[in-house]
Amino acid sequence: MTGCGGVRGAAKDGFSLIELLIVIVILGILAAVVVFSVSGITDEGEDNACMAGARTLSVAIESYFARHGNDVIPATGAVDGQEYERTLVADGLIRRTSEFWDVEADGSLVSIQPCD
Repeated sequence: MTGCGGVRGAAKDGFSLIELLIVIVILGILAAVVVFSVSGITDEGEDNACMAGARTLSVAIESYFARHGNDVIPATGAVDGQEYERTLVADGLIRRTSEFWDVEADGSLVSIQPCD
């Protein structure tokens, strides 16, 4: 018999500290790979949303000019830099103002935040 009631040569229960550390390191490496791959997907999604917003606004502007026969978009009373977009919203051509683009009176688009 040994000192603490155990049997000499019996198999140990559980994992050693080294085994646990190796598993933790491997899980850390896998987590890092996943985080970096997901962040790339998010950036690509933002770029696509930005470009889609530009296309949507361009079509809405062309539709406004065709519908009203104007070559200038009248401004609403908004003073937040989106007074022309709000005219397109009021006319039912877009649902909401863009977070990436501002529309000018002549129908040109001005980037609020650049699309990469």
